[in-house]
Amino acid sequence: MATSLKLNIPTNAPRGSPAFTQALKASFALHAFQADQVQFCKSSEESVSLEAPKDNIKIVDINAIVRFLARIGGAPWKAGDRAPDDAWIEWEEVVLRPRIREIETVLDLAEKLLAKSWIAKSGGVTPAQIILFSTLYDTIATAQPSILDKHPRLKSWYYNTLESDWAIEGIQKAASMTTVSSLDGNSTKAVKKAPVTADKLPKKPVVIGTEADRKLNAGIEMKTYAPDQKILPEPGKKNILITSALPYVNNVPHLGNIIGSVLSADVYSRYCKARNYNCLYICGTDEYGTATETKAIEEGVTPRQLCDKYNALHSDVYKWFNIGFDHFGRTTTKEQTEIAQDIFLKLHKHGYLTEDSITQLYCEKHEGFLADRYVEGTCPKCQYNDARGDQCDKCGSLLDPMELISPRCKLDDATPVVRPTKHIYLKLDELQEQEEKWFKQSVTEGNWSRNGRIITESWLKEGLQKRAITRDLFWGTPVPLEGYEKKVLYVWFDACIGYVSITATYTKDWEKWWKNPDNVKLYQFMGKDNVPFHSVIFPSSQLGTKDNWTMVHHISTTEYLQYEGGKFSKSRNVGVFGNNAQETGIPPDVWRFYLLSSRPETGDSQFIWRDFILKNNSELLARLGNFVNRLVKFAAAKYEGLVPDYTDAAKDPAFDAFKADVNKLLKEYVDELEAVHIRAGTDLLMHVAQRGNQFLQDNKLDNATFAAEPAKTAAVVGLGLNLIYLLSALCYPYMPATGESIARQLNAPVRAIPDTWEMDLLPGHRIGKAEYLFSMIDPKKEAEWQGKYGGDKKVEEALKEEEKKKKAEKKKQKKKTAMKAKAGIVETVKDAAVAALPDSGAAASSSKD
Repeated sequence: MATSLKLNIPTNAPRGSPAFTQALKASFALHAFQADQVQFCKSSEESVSLEAPKDNIKIVDINAIVRFLARIGGAPWKAGDRAPDDAWIEWEEVVLRPRIREIETVLDLAEKLLAKSWIAKSGGVTPAQIILFSTLYDTIATAQPSILDKHPRLKSWYYNTLESDWAIEGIQKAASMTTVSSLDGNSTKAVKKAPVTADKLPKKPVVIGTEADRKLNAGIEMKTYAPDQKILPEPGKKNILITSALPYVNNVPHLGNIIGSVLSADVYSRYCKARNYNCLYICGTDEYGTATETKAIEEGVTPRQLCDKYNALHSDVYKWFNIGFDHFGRTTTKEQTEIAQDIFLKLHKHGYLTEDSITQLYCEKHEGFLADRYVEGTCPKCQYNDARGDQCDKCGSLLDPMELISPRCKLDDATPVVRPTKHIYLKLDELQEQEEKWFKQSVTEGNWSRNGRIITESWLKEGLQKRAITRDLFWGTPVPLEGYEKKVLYVWFDACIGYVSITATYTKDWEKWWKNPDNVKLYQFMGKDNVPFHSVIFPSSQLGTKDNWTMVHHISTTEYLQYEGGKFSKSRNVGVFGNNAQETGIPPDVWRFYLLSSRPETGDSQFIWRDFILKNNSELLARLGNFVNRLVKFAAAKYEGLVPDYTDAAKDPAFDAFKADVNKLLKEYVDELEAVHIRAGTDLLMHVAQRGNQFLQDNKLDNATFAAEPAKTAAVVGLGLNLIYLLSALCYPYMPATGESIARQLNAPVRAIPDTWEMDLLPGHRIGKAEYLFSMIDPKKEAEWQGKYGGDKKVEEALKEEEKKKKAEKKKQKKKTAMKAKAGIVETVKDAAVAALPDSGAAASSSKD
């Protein structure tokens, strides 16, 4: 058997010529028999040839080539169904040889031969079927389709075959490989006021997917920006500023992290852009704080090295998920220091900061005050053994280190003592009246999500108290006050300022976004545990500066996404993390759609592998993918890729209910997305696709209708293709690659989401080549993925054992290494912090003045 086969297709094969018919036969055979080892090549010769020089093979007879490709590709018919020798002789010698030129004679013989069961009822595609269809396709395309009326069996078989995958793909391949020049010189004349059927094809070169072939309504495109163009707000326009909670740099994001902030924000950002709003989406890594210092010590690196590592890791994960940040930055910048210190000093100037001496846990072993996360112990509320000094991961309660039962130093497991120290506090109590007034207005006008409203109301009802905004760390924004050189700003005072500083690294005109409340609406996305910092602490800080800040208009929150009934755990290998999703081979759009359709908006939701597979197979593939593929291929086969003239027929009142249904669903989609109801949009998107499927079914889009009712078929195809174009826009926020693929198949630009559905693909517009949007996922993968991401039993057992012996093991195994790490890294941390930030002495001096 040949190992390297080359199929030469002539480059100048006009329709109706023997060379074009040969090219069709070869193209059909390759697709029908999946002879993947054959390489397509263009040739200047007038006929098709198949060559394998190393194996001394050269076949020049096209029918012999078709039969050869069937053998090497594994034609799917049974040996018992093959044609008898005499039938083959009759088939080839009488019908297919060029000595019979009369069309009627060819059709008569073909009708008789088609009656033979071995041709019409074989267990798959046969060489005979391909040879007959190729001959008829070119014959009928250059004659009147009515010529088949006298041959009903042949007519039915021909149009059924015309709809098969191998026929559609073969026609497109032959058209793209050959010039397909006209025989009569009428290269551009197109038929008007009638559907473009096989008998009325335009006599021009077939070119798939070029702008020159576009016939579209004006003003439908989504606004785009040049790579070096900065997005800035414009007076009188809808200007939307979007942020998602800054991911911390001490972990790999799991699916719950991704849906909770960056993915949800990305959907709304893409929606705004698809509505042609002026929209900027900002995010980045949160890099200061205790967690960075402790993680750096654990990994034996400097905080800067740790931040570089995780910033790159997060960037790669979000890039794979196709998160379309306009700018993804980080908080360890000079802009962060300048803006955070400016806010701090203005709060100080207006009397909203106060100094207070407090008692704080102090570790005598390494001689240092312990920031919240350097303290571990038993939660006083739920008795969880591994609560942190700032929060209990089990019950979610915010804690003070002094509240912990049996506290211990995270670094060396020593029991800390209580000593007095000084910190700076933000007087939230004195800012409460301003905060409440702002909140009541914002929560109403911005229609906050339920969690955001309830959590904020709870804080305000309890009464705001002064809150410490400094910490005993080295890795952070220096406190610009004399006497505080060894302290930094608390990360949760500092972190929200990161949105501003990251914008400042994007554009020097950052104040046009952040100090422009009359022209900019701020939308912020986060998990529910981050709400107080965005709805109370940051807004209060903004109000206290007395600057004209852009403040949050809408807060969108999520509950928790669980994994198969439990929690995500990196240490236990439980759940899918950002870098695992790519390993499955499932495209990002499928992950995006499933997560968004399961978005935990009003309560916790579950990631379930069975649901994931079902969502892909029964919704994305069966509803959306098949609808698009069926219609694009039908248009390619029946109209050679042209949108038929549907103008008059589409005005039939019989189509009014369909148009009304689509516009009703479109309005609901826009209303839900305007209200930032992200999950609801996925349901409406699928409803639109299902309405399209129902439309094709109600109007019986098939070969019989195409032949019997050409005007109606043209209307159905025209309306259907325009619905697909609308779907491309509705898909774009949720599945951007899918939306772009649909637009590409329609040879149209990515379009804006309209208020009303219009017919924007005009008659005569040439569509592109069909692409498969989704693939079936084998249900057997459920067990495989459950096993791979369901946790390591040995790890589970080891962790349980470690839990029982935790204190003893830490004393024996971690004491020396932790002390060495601390001693070796503290100086590096100090140097890195000073080197990365502006001169703290200058800042202190300015504060003193």
